[in-house]
Amino acid sequence: MASQEQRDQAKLESEWFKIGLTAPARKALVEARLYKVSDLRKISLTELQALPGVAKSSIARIKVIMDAKKISFRKN
Repeated sequence: MASQEQRDQAKLESEWFKIGLTAPARKALVEARLYKVSDLRKISLTELQALPGVAKSSIARIKVIMDAKKISFRKN
């Protein structure tokens, strides 16, 4: 059985899980207090690329979702 902490973490990662991001990428985004795609407006692409655990494949997937939702990264 999962602990309460694990359930809480899974809830925070749920939107990232739905779009197919890896566990390290989901964890990095949540640790950066980015819980949903719209939160990515708060950061630049450079900042996203600097997060540990966020690989190029995750960034590519995130960009597709952001384009579909007409969301942009913050300008540097």
